[in-house]
Amino acid sequence: MTSNAFEMKIHGPVGTIILNRPDQQNALTQAMLEGLTQALDDFYLEKRVRAIVLTGKGNSFCAGMDAREISNRFQLPNAAELWAESASAYRELILRMLEVTKPIIASVNGPAVAGGAGLVLASDIVIADPNASFGLPDPQRGLVAGIVTPLAAFRLGAGTAARLALTGSLFPANEARQMGVYHELVDHDQLWARATEIGTACAAGAPEAIQLTKRLISETVGEQLAAQLSAGAAASATALTTDSAREGIAAFLEKRPPEWK
Repeated sequence: MTSNAFEMKIHGPVGTIILNRPDQQNALTQAMLEGLTQALDDFYLEKRVRAIVLTGKGNSFCAGMDAREISNRFQLPNAAELWAESASAYRELILRMLEVTKPIIASVNGPAVAGGAGLVLASDIVIADPNASFGLPDPQRGLVAGIVTPLAAFRLGAGTAARLALTGSLFPANEARQMGVYHELVDHDQLWARATEIGTACAAGAPEAIQLTKRLISETVGEQLAAQLSAGAAASATALTTDSAREGIAAFLEKRPPEWK
């Protein structure tokens, strides 16, 4: 079970989804968002799979949304509509990660930023390479982390979410662990083995108990989160229509400081 942009494997009771664009730091295209949502559904329906591991190929976990795809849309007459569709597709992926009643373990093999940070925060258990930085650099690109910010507040608390979303800073793995983002730091070459070990431990529990536990978390503690993610998706799409977004993305691609007006 493979695609150009990600791979799917099953090892015992654990299914693994591997982001497979290492040359682009596993940046997410809209097609990937839709494909990953389908991959989660496939593993949800596969009875052999009792837990899901999400990781990246190479030395990056995920650099967020594909900046070149965003940039190419600035010239299109229906750009606003396309950005709204992308924001909606990302929201649906995050919601699916929260709603799928099988544990999701993020095996963070490198930097997890912007939309990639959201994939981490939507996972139930997170292990990371000691070199796996974490952050929301969106404001430095003229963007708004509209979907990831409420998710960060849900997982980490409002204060930490504000720090992440407003500073745009990247935090080293040890600080991310102190924040509660990463639950364990594991040597790079041991990440998948440890993630599989955790998934197997989850699979040892009664399926009904695991399913009810995850549903309890998403439907009680995270009761308001779906509405907040919808508002966040609107904010993210709106930010992309601004001159700041155009300049921020151009500066990022050209590897220069942005010039804000």
